Amino acid sequence: MKRSLLARAAVAATAVAGLVLAGCGDTDAPGAEQADISVLAMDASQMQTLKKLTKRHFTAETGITVEYTLLPENEARERMNREFATQAGTYDVASVSAYEVPIYADNGWLAPLDPFVKADEDFDQDDVFPNLVSSLTGEDGKLYAEPFYGEGSFLMYRKDLFRKEGLTMPPNPTWEQVADLAAQVDGADGASGICLRGLPGWGQNLAPLNTVVNTFGGTWYDTDWNARLTSPEFRKAVGFYVGLLRSHGQPDADRMGVLEILDRFVQGKCAMMYDATSLASSIEADGSAVKGKVGYVPAPHDRTEKAGWLWTWAWGIQQASDNKDAAWEFISWASSKEYQELVGKEVGWTAAPAGNRRSLYSNPEYQQAADAWYRQEYTAATDSADPRNPGVDPRPYTGIGFLGIPEFAVLGTAVSEQIAAAIAGQQSVDTALEKSQDLAQAAAAKYRGE
Repeated sequence: MKRSLLARAAVAATAVAGLVLAGCGDTDAPGAEQADISVLAMDASQMQTLKKLTKRHFTAETGITVEYTLLPENEARERMNREFATQAGTYDVASVSAYEVPIYADNGWLAPLDPFVKADEDFDQDDVFPNLVSSLTGEDGKLYAEPFYGEGSFLMYRKDLFRKEGLTMPPNPTWEQVADLAAQVDGADGASGICLRGLPGWGQNLAPLNTVVNTFGGTWYDTDWNARLTSPEFRKAVGFYVGLLRSHGQPDADRMGVLEILDRFVQGKCAMMYDATSLASSIEADGSAVKGKVGYVPAPHDRTEKAGWLWTWAWGIQQASDNKDAAWEFISWASSKEYQELVGKEVGWTAAPAGNRRSLYSNPEYQQAADAWYRQEYTAATDSADPRNPGVDPRPYTGIGFLGIPEFAVLGTAVSEQIAAAIAGQQSVDTALEKSQDLAQAAAAKYRGE
């Protein structure tokens, strides 16, 4: 198993690292003749809203037509990696994340946006949250993407169940307090004590688990790139997460990612859930069984004061694009406070892409629509753990819920599979981490000069 996982890691890491792949053109991709610009993005409700509003507003105002390719997240990432690695120029704009931007920028796959921002007086770059700008800035100090929306993480809990059980949620809970509360509220009205991601995937169970590792004092690597997945701190964090899920989490936790636990939560089947701030709008939407019954507090912590993650989906321009001016026009519109206001008025304020601009949080209409959660959402988005120093010990990589190295996309997925097997009871945490330690050590060999 170890050899096969490492083989997969080597193949995929090569693609992400920028080696040119033969025969990876998209025969079904939109052609340049179909529109002025082509946009590749993950298929999500906010992207569908953007697509729906584009022709009536952006194209009507600028004359620039847009061809969208919206794909499930994993497929969108795969196509984006191929497209940008080869600089095929099929897509002018893509939705890149805080993980891809530094890697793509270092490889010269993204066009710097600083000249466009400087020339666009109406864009108001100062309104964008500085921590997101930092996460989208390359090592050369240039800006390479603009956030469509951002998110942190927080703990959501059922105020009605807590009242019924005579429980009080601390304003800034520790993980030990959360575990104790999960044990006491487990089974109330048929709800699990807590719902957490257990599904394999570096963007699934590892996203929240890495925040636990950080705040428990763990790190994937020391400053010499030696893997530390079997250290006492890492073992304690993973053991805690797996134990909490197995004792008081949702059934079949190893098969449940963010969408599955969100579905359980809105059906009233979870007493608590630790996950992305962006989920609050679904939790408080019409039709949710828990609308108006949920409280929101900061991400639980242990040895650090802050533990929440920082994430963004952002717009970047492919360096090979021949339509960079039109591409910036699109980004300027899709990332603007004016676009947020447009969504607020035409679709509803809770559907506006949030977590990226200060102005949204001072808007009375958004404050009223998102009254239950916008204060904690703002705090989580602006005062998360530091991506460059999210834990206790120094480390050679950046990132909170991920590691900012090309190898992590595959390494993280391989490790997440081991964690999921432990959640399912198929192996012990110690066995999962011993296997993961070998994978992590091999993945960082080049950084150690081996």
